[in-house]
Amino acid sequence: MPATKPIITFGFLGSNLDRASGPERWSKWRPTVAMCQQEDLVISRLELLAEPKFTDLAQQVKADIEKVSPETTVVVHEFPLKDPWDLQEVYERLYDFVRGYAFDPEKADYLIHLTTGTHVAQICWFLLNEANFIPARLLQTSPSRESGRDAKASGRYEIIDLDLSKYDRLSTRFAQEQERTLDFLKSGIATKSKGFNKLIEQIELVAVNSKAPILIMGPTGAGKSMLAGRIYDLRRSRAGLGGRFVEVNCATLRGDHAMSALFGHKRGSFTGAQSDRPGLLKEADKGLIFLDEIGELGLDEQAMLLRALEDKTFLPMGSDKAVQSDFQLIAGTNRDLRMQVAAGKFRDDLLARINLWTFTLPSLAERREDIAANLDFELERFAKSHRRQVRMNKEAREAFLKFARSPEAKWSANFRDLNAAVTRMATLAPRGRITVECVETEAARLREGWRDAGDQASSRENAVLTQVQRDEIDPFDLAQLDFVLQVCRESKTLSDAGRKLFAVSRAKRSKMNDADRLKKYLARFKLSWDQLMQY
Repeated sequence: MPATKPIITFGFLGSNLDRASGPERWSKWRPTVAMCQQEDLVISRLELLAEPKFTDLAQQVKADIEKVSPETTVVVHEFPLKDPWDLQEVYERLYDFVRGYAFDPEKADYLIHLTTGTHVAQICWFLLNEANFIPARLLQTSPSRESGRDAKASGRYEIIDLDLSKYDRLSTRFAQEQERTLDFLKSGIATKSKGFNKLIEQIELVAVNSKAPILIMGPTGAGKSMLAGRIYDLRRSRAGLGGRFVEVNCATLRGDHAMSALFGHKRGSFTGAQSDRPGLLKEADKGLIFLDEIGELGLDEQAMLLRALEDKTFLPMGSDKAVQSDFQLIAGTNRDLRMQVAAGKFRDDLLARINLWTFTLPSLAERREDIAANLDFELERFAKSHRRQVRMNKEAREAFLKFARSPEAKWSANFRDLNAAVTRMATLAPRGRITVECVETEAARLREGWRDAGDQASSRENAVLTQVQRDEIDPFDLAQLDFVLQVCRESKTLSDAGRKLFAVSRAKRSKMNDADRLKKYLARFKLSWDQLMQY
């Protein structure tokens, strides 16, 4: 094997395969000696690991290698093991060894000889290499295919690169498997939104490779709950997650009920506590808990949750004995938790703990190119749940998609609106076929619902200012202010609202501080962002 850099090889002494004595040993295949006999593989240095009781054998192998390959420097390392078949012990000893080794991939190539050593040792080599603790390729040696006089003591070898992208057929299979995984996370919906598809690719990597908390942000109805369930299913099949999936909407938890529901209680800890209760965090032991609308939790519950995340322990109500639960967490919210922290409604240390992996799901209105695929998904879901196939004729489908993709379709409740629309059309469809008339009726119903929601939002905006205050503002300024309040209501953060309001002028400015401009505008009317968030 031609090489421009010296080759350094690591391997265990084969207590049986490398053992031979007398002149006949040169006709026997001995893997450690044989790998140094390859004409096209010149090993510059061999780091040979041997248990102390095999020191004599190691020295004999070293001497034989010096005869057949003078270019090879053999360094014997005593590697004491109480039990060579104990995975934990072998891994820890090898880990300590490689962590103390001065690797320099720029100046040398590294190989790991997998043929010798116990199966446990081979597994540990592989794990350390896969985790990038050893920047090496794998070396596999084997006896010659010939037998008798034609057999060569040097045998043969193969170098395996764990960068599987270099293997075309394997790369194709892995790409297909990843595509199936992404399709699974998207519930089989063939989405076209580039931003959403990129987001799902990132979530797939995190779901499989990390056990850290995940924070899913996005408006109500954007699919946070469904995605959390899919992540759990993926971790259960690919990452060995064995416990339950527990889902709770934190907006439904109040007072003692919140503490009891999450952390459990002992009998008699409060009025109505007739028996012990384990709590949802305990039920999620070895599994995953999805805390939807985590921003609705009280500060006391947040403090308890933070301890449970960090220590995997918590105290049930009325108990002085800590309970353990090794759960994984996915949190969901439609609020800007940073603003909640600023308002004193959310703990900054808890946000820091759950903010390692944060993904924001776009609204349905931001993914209008995916409405067609989601329409098919909702029709199929209706058929499965109602055991009745409902179809749309071509004209009806085109009419619905034209309306659904138009600016007048607010989709304020996101996929809940779409699901409700399909359910109503499918239920009222004559002879199981949705017609243009069904679509027109549903479109009118949606418009009316969104208009009512808009009127309610306008009422909330009016509540920000008293009638006396409104009477003191010029009609021109009042119309502008109402528009600004509407944009603020639909935005997640002050900066987000500023970007929308100053979308044109911001491009002409050398410094773009949209949040500061909006903050100063609101201050003209004695308003603040925190004040608006209360309505």
